[in-house]
Amino acid sequence: MKHTYGYVVLRYVHDVITGEFVNVGLVMHAPETQRLRSKTRTSVGRLKNIFPDLDRTAFLNAMRSVNRALAKVEKHFQTEGLFKGPGDAASFAHLALPLDDSSLQWSPVSTGLTKDFDKTFDNVYGRMITRYDNRTPARRSDEDVWRPVRDKIAERQIAVPFEQKVVVGATDQIAFRHAWKNGAWHAYEALSLDLADADGIKDKARRWRGHLDAVFEGKSDPNLKLNFILGPPSDEKLIPAYENAMAILQHSSSKPSIYGEGQIDQLVSEIEDEIRAHKRSQRD
Repeated sequence: MKHTYGYVVLRYVHDVITGEFVNVGLVMHAPETQRLRSKTRTSVGRLKNIFPDLDRTAFLNAMRSVNRALAKVEKHFQTEGLFKGPGDAASFAHLALPLDDSSLQWSPVSTGLTKDFDKTFDNVYGRMITRYDNRTPARRSDEDVWRPVRDKIAERQIAVPFEQKVVVGATDQIAFRHAWKNGAWHAYEALSLDLADADGIKDKARRWRGHLDAVFEGKSDPNLKLNFILGPPSDEKLIPAYENAMAILQHSSSKPSIYGEGQIDQLVSEIEDEIRAHKRSQRD
């Protein structure tokens, strides 16, 4: 048996004068079966290609705010029954994001019939929101960047007593998963900068630098030596952003040593030399 449903699309209007917009979210409601679902973009996607001057951070912050508000509306709908009276997709959407003159605007209500609400929701979201997104290749994670270091250490049969090290600062703390001690602590952190755009690459480096600066101010271990292994982006056009990210990290108050993937042999050799020196000092 088919049931009626209605939906509204959230539009990002980049220029209110020209009216250019891109669909970035969806709210769907089925009154007969009492279903309500919503979803918005969690990434910039193709917007940066359409609007090169898009403020990526501001847009993503706005989308997170809308997501939180929609989640609250859905929770009330499901658990409290406060909104289960007369209403349509637009009325629920406006509870989360009222009509105003901002760059996020709701479309008029569209309607249809469905046998499977969830399947229809996914189909409409794909058609209206992500249909023209570029399919990007799988990008490397931080663990992917660490793996060749780990494998090279195992290949050379270097017995490194890695353990987690938590560095406590005056106002914050940070845990390094790969650390060992030979009088002073040596910590190693792999960061993948194989991201989709230059802003994302630099933002990741800025977040790490901000965290490091907060922790290394008044840290409990003044002799800790920090090492970063950075994985470059797959897109060669983003190499300047990668190099800028390296510089951002290098100027942190923690004064880390920075290694690119082409320097893994050098890094492992340094670790091997330090392990040998540590063993000699223990024997002596």
